[in-house]
Amino acid sequence: MSDDLKDDAPKGAIRRFLAAPPDSVGKTIFVAVSVCLVASMIVSAAAVALRPIQEVNALKDKQINILQVAGIYDPNQDVLESFAAFEPQVLELATGTFSDQFDPATFDDRTAADDPATSVALDNDPAGIVRQGKFVTVYLLRDDAGAVDKVILPIHGYGLWSTLYGFIALEENGNDIFGLQFYQHAETPGLGAEVDNPRWKSLWNGKKLADANGELQISVTKTAPAAGADHHIDALAGATLTTVGVHNLVNFWMGESGYKPFLDNLKAGGV
Repeated sequence: MSDDLKDDAPKGAIRRFLAAPPDSVGKTIFVAVSVCLVASMIVSAAAVALRPIQEVNALKDKQINILQVAGIYDPNQDVLESFAAFEPQVLELATGTFSDQFDPATFDDRTAADDPATSVALDNDPAGIVRQGKFVTVYLLRDDAGAVDKVILPIHGYGLWSTLYGFIALEENGNDIFGLQFYQHAETPGLGAEVDNPRWKSLWNGKKLADANGELQISVTKTAPAAGADHHIDALAGATLTTVGVHNLVNFWMGESGYKPFLDNLKAGGV
């Protein structure tokens, strides 16, 4: 067959593609898709490779927040060494007692809260969490004599844009607040995100959950409640819904559906 006849023969899809101009629609789409595929594979591989490091960093950040809310964080000391001062326990909320069903070192509160076997769906849900785990990990800080000095309790609830995850530190009497700190949220910078402001966090120190009759009175509002200033934290300026969210989640977790059975046991010396 002559060269002329070869040139006149029908071209296959690949030959037509290769013969097309570099700026043709087909080649442009091909290059774009190829770049996207290669980039997605690189990102996926990096995400898988870095996941263990991310998990370690997330755990370290959580431990730092627990140390900070307990008032014993020292940036010059090793975090793991400092965190060894705490005694983690898996708490059964309904009874307010520690459970030996789970290992505190590996128990995951969030996974348990999503599992129907270890959680309950909430009908009365002021904190906006939908499901509540039956078990949570709490942290005890004991003095040199072995008595409880502080308890660190995980709390979470919905604000304006996100679920706020944090810890509240209570004194050994189970009523006086030592501190409150959130370690994860996506509230509005400069407004709701002021939950991270050290000045606002310091307002929690020394406040009381309940009054002399044992009634829960803690309030995060613009004006002090009738119970008095000992139970009041000023609202966040310009962040009404985040403030309401914090008020609701703290009252939920400190109430009958949350830690009250445990706090009653603590006050009675049963911890």
